[in-house]
Amino acid sequence: MKLIEPSMAYDKEIQDYRREFLEAESSMDGCGSLRRFERTEDWLAYLETCKQPETVPDGQVPATQYLAVREDGRVLGMLQFRHCLNEYTAQYAGHIGYSVRPSERRKGYASQILHDVLPICKARGLDRVLVCCRVENEASRKVILKNGGVYDATVTEPRRSVRLERYWITL
Repeated sequence: MKLIEPSMAYDKEIQDYRREFLEAESSMDGCGSLRRFERTEDWLAYLETCKQPETVPDGQVPATQYLAVREDGRVLGMLQFRHCLNEYTAQYAGHIGYSVRPSERRKGYASQILHDVLPICKARGLDRVLVCCRVENEASRKVILKNGGVYDATVTEPRRSVRLERYWITL
């Protein structure tokens, strides 16, 4: 499996990924607002605006989107790496959001996805990253801990009233 930036070459896989999450009514964490975009080209255009400080939408921080692609071309997961933190992301989102498609969960992919992005974060000049998960998300907590996460605090995100655990991973 490798992390790559999304492109139209993965249009069918991206659409299958999106459809699987919508049908499962599952949270699409780390997907760069994919839920809102029916067409891959529109999502890719949006992601392009999110990369640079000059064009990132208000209230957001520059971020790079990745697909976790298996050797056979199947998109197993997605990850968004936020290059820096603002007031909101420093409390409730962190540097990294990720997800694994529902049909591919419990196979170790999330741990590998998080592991594989850490050198990218370090290359961007970070010495540690913040990763958050819902209190009830035991699987995500295990992924974070397996990658060296150290518990920081439990907070309540005010917009959605979601309780989150915050973890720092030293790079």
